[in-house]
Amino acid sequence: MEERRKKAVVLASAFLFFLLQSSCALRRDQFPSSFLFGTSTSAYQIEGAYKDANKSLSNWDVFTHSQEAKIKDGSNGDVAADHYHIYMEDVELMHSLGVNSYRFSISWSRVLPRGRYGTINPTGVAFYNNLIDSLLLRGIEPFVTLSHYDIPQELEDRYGGWLSPKIQKDFGYFAEVCFRKFGDRVKYWSTLNEPNFMVINGYGTGDYPPGHRNKQLIAGHNAILSHATAVEIYRKRYQVKQQGKIGIVIFMCWFEPLRNNSLDFLAAKQVMSFHVAWFLDPIIHGDYPPEMQQVLGSKLPTFSIKDRRKLQYKLDFIGINHYTSLYVRDCSVPPCNSSGSIDESPFIYNQRNGIPIGKPTAMPQYYVVPYGIEEVVLYTMRRYNNTPMFITENGYAQHSNSSMTELLNDIDRVDAIRQYLTYLNNAMRKGADVRGYFVWSLIDNFEWLYGYTKRFGLYYVDFNTQKRAPKLSARWYQQFLHGVEVLHEHDEQVDTI
Repeated sequence: MEERRKKAVVLASAFLFFLLQSSCALRRDQFPSSFLFGTSTSAYQIEGAYKDANKSLSNWDVFTHSQEAKIKDGSNGDVAADHYHIYMEDVELMHSLGVNSYRFSISWSRVLPRGRYGTINPTGVAFYNNLIDSLLLRGIEPFVTLSHYDIPQELEDRYGGWLSPKIQKDFGYFAEVCFRKFGDRVKYWSTLNEPNFMVINGYGTGDYPPGHRNKQLIAGHNAILSHATAVEIYRKRYQVKQQGKIGIVIFMCWFEPLRNNSLDFLAAKQVMSFHVAWFLDPIIHGDYPPEMQQVLGSKLPTFSIKDRRKLQYKLDFIGINHYTSLYVRDCSVPPCNSSGSIDESPFIYNQRNGIPIGKPTAMPQYYVVPYGIEEVVLYTMRRYNNTPMFITENGYAQHSNSSMTELLNDIDRVDAIRQYLTYLNNAMRKGADVRGYFVWSLIDNFEWLYGYTKRFGLYYVDFNTQKRAPKLSARWYQQFLHGVEVLHEHDEQVDTI
């Protein structure tokens, strides 16, 4: 066993050396010098310390301890990667990588345990102050998300969380506390992470907390207006003085027509509207996309005159979380299975004629389809007037029950990331204003409904000891960021190892 492990390490090291020395290569200097290269995490997924220092319970704390939770391994984020206690170690990992930015989220429950109904928690504020200062001392730009799925459970209990317009005021208050406490040093703010994914799962299918079904339209409406509330506050009171930028992060899958016909092309366009334009059109263009209005009509919530005034503040950038591409087939003519979404006409497939759209990963419906990142960027560029963009998440999942050799020598992750970066560079050469790329994730973490059964980290985490260990991908990313050349996606060496 030990001999096989050593052999695998030698092969992986040889592969990495070959990969880095190739003359036909993607290079760091093909991106602007100001380009942000970083890693991403989120509070609930890595911090742990779920009851420490006056933090209240979040919706995910309560959900993962409930009988309704369907976490694959029955786990929770009580300890997670214990980042709250050993954050300095993780900062040093980033510093050793050579990243110039770090995207993380602030736990609403840690800073404002009772929302606007209670006081600011000084211990929670101190933690984030220390983290931000530590990053800046090492030349790492903080890129902060205000809410990454988690909200104080008290807001859920008081008025139903995202189902109530009251959350707009609460979110605005939370945002202002963060702007006031951290905005002198934080120059990049994201209001919400993947509100489209969050409301579909929490208020559509009911798989995420709070477990509601068929209520995603009203939850989404309140999320859009919560974003607008925070942006209005930032624009009016903080941005001129603090000189930062504010945006939103959207989950973007690329959807390809299953068949080469006009119906499937229209279906793919419609699915993009129902997944992406659903949130970005109101924020940037002032109303829900025409494709949604045509299909849903009066089922769509409406924006009041006051709402529209808030929406005029728009955003400074669009964050794109991209992992996969899928096929779409028109289902306006039976037979066809229902997708169970608010848009019933298209149906989503992961393969065509029995062939998967790309190489499967450990996450269901996540396939390595590198050209998809170019497509979502160009789609966003064209629909939203080339608003500045950041790839705020892109990564590759491993099964946790893989051997240690496979987990540490993650050649498939290396190959996937370099291919996605190559296609991202293609989009930029076509004029897309992309200003940063963040790998998901820095370290292995709690992966929502999958618990600890999936691993996305550049660094392996032993969740029993909290020891971190660099994977091959960490070494690769480090070398890339230090200017060593990396193969293009068309080379075949990965398959020969």
